[in-house]
Amino acid sequence: MKIVLSRKGFDSTAGGGPSPIVAGVPVSLPIPAGKGRPGISYAALGLAGHAARASRGRVSGEDLAHHDPLFTPDGRCALGQCGAAQAHLENCGVGPGDLFLFFGLFCEDGASPHHRIFGWMFVEEVARVGDPAMRRLAALGHPHALAAHGTNDAIWCGPGGRATSAHPELQLSISDSRPSLWRVPGWIERAGLTYHPPGGRWQGGGVLQSASRGQEFVAVAGDDADAHEWAHRMLALMA
Repeated sequence: MKIVLSRKGFDSTAGGGPSPIVAGVPVSLPIPAGKGRPGISYAALGLAGHAARASRGRVSGEDLAHHDPLFTPDGRCALGQCGAAQAHLENCGVGPGDLFLFFGLFCEDGASPHHRIFGWMFVEEVARVGDPAMRRLAALGHPHALAAHGTNDAIWCGPGGRATSAHPELQLSISDSRPSLWRVPGWIERAGLTYHPPGGRWQGGGVLQSASRGQEFVAVAGDDADAHEWAHRMLALMA
């Protein structure tokens, strides 16, 4: 099994600031759709005020959001990917049975921003242009089903959900440090993480200077008991 740490939502470059934690629950703000791209307004998503505050007024309720990953009330998730990031997933052999853990930049009550896990998806299928699943995904309003988003466009689908609390163990960033400095479990340090080759980023004791670029970081969990235990723990904390 492979576990993918998948960067999503607002940050300092996409949107302009961290997503909020509201009443103890992380609320990931989808990035702006971009000129000429399909999307749904932040107001329609009920996120107008949050988007305006996080972006310092640069994103309004009328602006369109790239609603991705898209979580549905029936416990499903759909994640669009294309280009180099999609090729990276394919080259790493990610496919059905593997687990995405979505993380993003968050901030609560004026505290320092940090990275945290806010959602998950088990891969069940990968839909492409012409696949029957694309009609269903277009009806749900998934942006990658409504219009192509570049080369090698695909939508990863399967059971998924969002965290119902901002549990401390879901935080990747080391407290009172910069968001990119993480503490990761020992199995990730043993297995390795794409975009993080051995060397200077790994500082020992599970401390990792995470890459500022890249969306999909892949770790091969295989049959490592610690990895599976950790994954089950993350899912339980999000329930």
